[in-house]
Amino acid sequence: MTTADMWFDPRCPWAWNASRWLLEVERVRPVRVRFHVMSLSVLNDGRDDLEQWYREWLEPGMGPVRVAVAAEQKAGNEVLRDLYTALGTRIHHDRAPIGRELYEAALREVGLPVDLADAAEQTGYDEALLASHHAGLDPVGEDLGTPTIHVTDPAGRHTAFFGPVVAPIPRGEDAGRLWDGVVLVAGTDGFFELKRARTRPPIER
Repeated sequence: MTTADMWFDPRCPWAWNASRWLLEVERVRPVRVRFHVMSLSVLNDGRDDLEQWYREWLEPGMGPVRVAVAAEQKAGNEVLRDLYTALGTRIHHDRAPIGRELYEAALREVGLPVDLADAAEQTGYDEALLASHHAGLDPVGEDLGTPTIHVTDPAGRHTAFFGPVVAPIPRGEDAGRLWDGVVLVAGTDGFFELKRARTRPPIER
């Protein structure tokens, strides 16, 4: 069994697509996905070259990741799989506003205490958040973000990379073929980048 560890910020639409793709990969390849928390707010902290719309978008960003970290500490890493789905469905498809109502609904859906929503305003979870953030991103480079994926194959070989950035989400065997290709190029010694301009939004309406 190959393990795919993915680092996500619940608000990132490209990470959402990659996460749904990985869950498709589980259906067609011997892969087990584990989810971990990172933060786009942490990643962009202190930058003065951000466009105003993105700066404003980042402002409520610490709330969802703190809640995710608090849930992981309460119930273990496995809870992030369902909590991410609960948060992401509301954020990316229902267009729910970021705030306590969102957190409580997602926590309730996965059977966790709704008072974990308090974590959104508590800096006490930031040390654990930073540790998770750096565990995921440091191996791929500080100028990159999410989706970040670490792959460990059955022989224990490990590779880490940013991406894929993809829309729409590949399904079924299409997901498997993309997985095969991504792992092949990412595992090639000296391979660094393959990129083209985006021509569609991440979440189709």
